[in-house]
Amino acid sequence: MGLDESQQSDPLVVIRNGKEIILQAFDWESHKHDWWRNLDTKVPDIAKSGFTTAWLPPACQSLAPEGYLPQNLYSLNSKYGSEDLLKALLNKMKQYKVRAMADIVINHRVGTTQGHGGMYNRYDGIPMSWDEHAITSCTGGRGNKSTGDNFNGVPNIDHTQSFVRKDLIDWMRWLRSSVGFQDFRFDFAKGYASKYVKEYIEGAEPIFAVGEYWDTCNYKGSNLDYNQDSHRQRIINWIDGAGQLSTAFDFTTKAVLQEAVKGEFWRLRDSKGKPPGVLGLWPSRAVTFIDNHDTGSTQAHWPFPSRHVMEGYAYILTHPGIPSVFYDHFYEWDNSMHDQIVKLIAIRRNQGIHSRSSIRILEAQPNLYAATIDEKVSMKIGDGSWSPAGKEWTLATSGHRYAVWQK
Repeated sequence: MGLDESQQSDPLVVIRNGKEIILQAFDWESHKHDWWRNLDTKVPDIAKSGFTTAWLPPACQSLAPEGYLPQNLYSLNSKYGSEDLLKALLNKMKQYKVRAMADIVINHRVGTTQGHGGMYNRYDGIPMSWDEHAITSCTGGRGNKSTGDNFNGVPNIDHTQSFVRKDLIDWMRWLRSSVGFQDFRFDFAKGYASKYVKEYIEGAEPIFAVGEYWDTCNYKGSNLDYNQDSHRQRIINWIDGAGQLSTAFDFTTKAVLQEAVKGEFWRLRDSKGKPPGVLGLWPSRAVTFIDNHDTGSTQAHWPFPSRHVMEGYAYILTHPGIPSVFYDHFYEWDNSMHDQIVKLIAIRRNQGIHSRSSIRILEAQPNLYAATIDEKVSMKIGDGSWSPAGKEWTLATSGHRYAVWQK
């Protein structure tokens, strides 16, 4: 399934292993549904399905019920459930050898007290009782200018302050050692310099980390450009800045794939014949996904076309990179989608496909994409007809507009 804690001596062990399969275990509405209890009932199925890690929603006290406006980072009573229920869930996940990924929201923090300029930029009366110097000058504090983009409307944390970084590392170490989270997902990673992510990973030693570096793709008007090289390069620069210790969500692949499935599969081969996302350049650091709580769910900021979701999963679950499956697709849409995804995960695991597997793209036409991965798995998506040449191939699974063969 993954490696035990005892085998962890180096934050890159799991990244090198390349066998991770992630479940995003929530959506935008989960806080309304007694979430820690709900997930507790799902743990056996999550493990049996082949997921190595489940990304949980932000577990700290927050002004917004979804968890993304944190205040007291040491309080684990949230709209998702109590600290006791969370710890019971993490214990059960540990028994089933599924790692728990914490959502690390440290770009901004809601104050408790009015300070400098009459803004809520002090943290009196709660742990990590910072003053206005912990807040960037661009969002009303007395700290330095932000090292990234602003998240507007809330005090943004000034990561240039050494006392801030020390407190955040202590908190992340507490999440690791006392609470039981093993992996980290860094929220709004554009908001502060990636060198701080490197420092936080080195300080807290998560087994696996992924950053949300969500940047706008290259468009001409409302049309997505074929060439997204500069978009993926910005994500790669972020990974480099984080000391190569973190992976990143492959927003480039999502952008290209969700246009490709509408009958533009030529987009899935870049000018050098490789996959066009981060996946094509640095697959061991690319976390591929179809949708998440922002792009899909009830927010639906940028959803994958619903009729083509299984084609998307046929692509990411057979390809290099680190695939991530969205809760709604797995548990809410219909049973058949759950079972189709489980089949694809089983093929990936049984054939030993990993993040750095080799890929040969064989077709990238308007209505057909086909590729062979590690010379062990072949797949096609689209309504064009295709199958791999040679008697050694057998059909492993198929569905609406997709098919996968194995040797």
